[in-house]
Amino acid sequence: MKRITFSLICVLTFIGIALSVSSVMADDRRSDNVTVSFGLWDPNKSDLMGAPLDRLIGDPPMGVGVNDIIIPQKVTIKEGDTVNFIIGGGHVLTIYDDGTKPEDITDTTSIEPATSCPQTAGGVLSFSTGRIYRGPCFSTSFGTTPMTTITRRDGVEVVQFTKPGRYLVICARKNHFINSTTGDFQMFGFVKVEKDRNKRW
Repeated sequence: MKRITFSLICVLTFIGIALSVSSVMADDRRSDNVTVSFGLWDPNKSDLMGAPLDRLIGDPPMGVGVNDIIIPQKVTIKEGDTVNFIIGGGHVLTIYDDGTKPEDITDTTSIEPATSCPQTAGGVLSFSTGRIYRGPCFSTSFGTTPMTTITRRDGVEVVQFTKPGRYLVICARKNHFINSTTGDFQMFGFVKVEKDRNKRW
């Protein structure tokens, strides 16, 4: 009887160790960051009217050739992980705290002054309640001495999420976030941050 009990304890101990190792190995295989496309250049977009999308000669104005979408619209990561937002076009990445929904952006009439960001595409929303991150404008002379215009139509913004929750991500350009014809919300997504039980960071 004692031999059976001892054997059973050994087997259960081995299974427990195997499961723990398997869990850690599976967690080690996961990526510490994900990539989100934040706006896409589309050489076949209808507003180009058949012209080639040649950005070497000059960027097309007023968002021509750019699709104002986020892909994927929802991502799930662990706390401490990062999201690489690849900006395509003149978008302003903005992130709101856990639980915020598009309809919680209640003030869509107040925009940043032209000295901070150009007023194209309806300007940049200044709504700050719950806002935890906002990226730079694509063209600005703000904070430069002597005054120099800095142009950035593309870029990468790497944001780390250290607290579990569901975060709202939008483009803060008014006409990118809200369809000027239908009034529907667009160009928004969510980052779901789960608790990391292994705490590797």
